[in-house]
Amino acid sequence: MKKNIKVGIIMGSDSDLEVMSEAAKVLEEFGIAYDITVASAHRAPNLVHKYATNAPLHGVKVIIAGAGGAAHLAGVVASLTTLPVIGIPTKTKSLDGLDSLFSTVSMPSGVPVATVG
Repeated sequence: MKKNIKVGIIMGSDSDLEVMSEAAKVLEEFGIAYDITVASAHRAPNLVHKYATNAPLHGVKVIIAGAGGAAHLAGVVASLTTLPVIGIPTKTKSLDGLDSLFSTVSMPSGVPVATVG
């Protein structure tokens, strides 16, 4: 991750890039510096931990986390940082994204994730 990034965009897999690149486009329109990372909460938990805990050191002020299916990425990131986390549930083939939505919004008390999408 580069330094002085204001927004960190993290996604669970490359298949989420189409949706998450829309967030990047909006940030570009407003001239906001961002960084994009692919790291799965299930397949690369150590990478997600490193990303979330180091984000403030790189100047990140907010994290946008997108994932599909068992979309636990936003919640895992939120549990590891005090930065605001915006969760983007991405569409899946099996349940049309409903599984992603429920995974993202079903957070325990004290681990807030703002969910949009």
